[in-house]
Amino acid sequence: MWGPAVVSALLQLLFLIISVKILGEAAERIGIPSVTGEILAGVLLGTLFLDVETDIITFFAELGSIFLLFTAGYNEVSLKNLKFESITALVPTLSQIVFAFIFGFALGRIFDFNFLESFFLGVAFNPTSIAVVLGTLINLNYLSSRPGTAILSSAFLDDIIALFFLSVVVNFARFNRIPPVLGILIIAGKILLFLLIMYILGNYLFPRLFIYAEKMHAKEAVFSLVIIIALFSAYLAELFELSPAIGAFTGGIVLSEIPLAKLQDIQSKVYGLAHGILIPIFFAFIGFLIDPYALRNAGSFTLLVILAAFSGKLAGGFIGSKAIGFDSYESLIFGIGVMPRAGIELVILTIGRELQIINQEIFSAMVLMVIVSIIISPACMKWAIQASRRRDRGRQ
Repeated sequence: MWGPAVVSALLQLLFLIISVKILGEAAERIGIPSVTGEILAGVLLGTLFLDVETDIITFFAELGSIFLLFTAGYNEVSLKNLKFESITALVPTLSQIVFAFIFGFALGRIFDFNFLESFFLGVAFNPTSIAVVLGTLINLNYLSSRPGTAILSSAFLDDIIALFFLSVVVNFARFNRIPPVLGILIIAGKILLFLLIMYILGNYLFPRLFIYAEKMHAKEAVFSLVIIIALFSAYLAELFELSPAIGAFTGGIVLSEIPLAKLQDIQSKVYGLAHGILIPIFFAFIGFLIDPYALRNAGSFTLLVILAAFSGKLAGGFIGSKAIGFDSYESLIFGIGVMPRAGIELVILTIGRELQIINQEIFSAMVLMVIVSIIISPACMKWAIQASRRRDRGRQ
């Protein structure tokens, strides 16, 4: 017989899976991404259940964060496609990253955060979720435009750069201070060695393993190998004192270049496991962690987080786009396109909370910023594109 804790955890997982689907669908039907409803499901979990089995829920949520980053690298990033478009988008990408970091770091210092907290806030301001505005770009037939392709490429570069700096912050947190020069060199060496090992495995070992797995009689051998590599990459990163989520993202990028790992049937199964179960549980767990009382106590800080996060991206994206020849409307569209945050942002915030880099008030305020960005960014994007087209028609 199962113990009471296991039975209680099963009931809570059942509640989460049902509620994330219902509330996620409700969110989609009113025109906002499902992640908003999934976060709300987590808030309901904390409200309706007095004794949440946090250890078991946390385990599934951490798996969700790993597969969120893994599928981002596996499905959304292709090193072969990040060529000319990425070079073109490099200037506005670096511009909006620098501005976002400065705004986040400065906000931390204004509120007397220590260096590590302020540095983390700057890093956490950086990721971009293209998925939030992707539907708007497609519906308005704007994805293939210059700003549209630049936003897409910038989002990929943005996440890679943000995760690199996150790995630095994670190691800073392990020292509990800014390490000496030798310590920083050791951190850089760990990152480079990890990437080198993953590169070697991705080019020489993993392709051979997939060839062998395809010939196996055991059921779902290729699919199982994809999952094994996702978990192995996360574990290897942890051995190097990096975040498991960073390892999973790297593993996903490595597998994205192996044809047998990218068969449509395999991708569909990985997507189903990740986005059908694990990732929604992670988003719900984020909602469970939100503390309404902490938000109330944060007061003006929450409002300033939202304003600084949006302003940094918008200003940096606008200035960087103007520098490569975009007109004012195109630059505005690019700036709005890099404003929204979602999945990777939430993973970074969760890591910061787990490592006690940020407190509950900062965490809750940043999650609220993510939710607001998810809600307003598509509407802002639609308005900017339509304004640009009205301008163009007026010139004709």
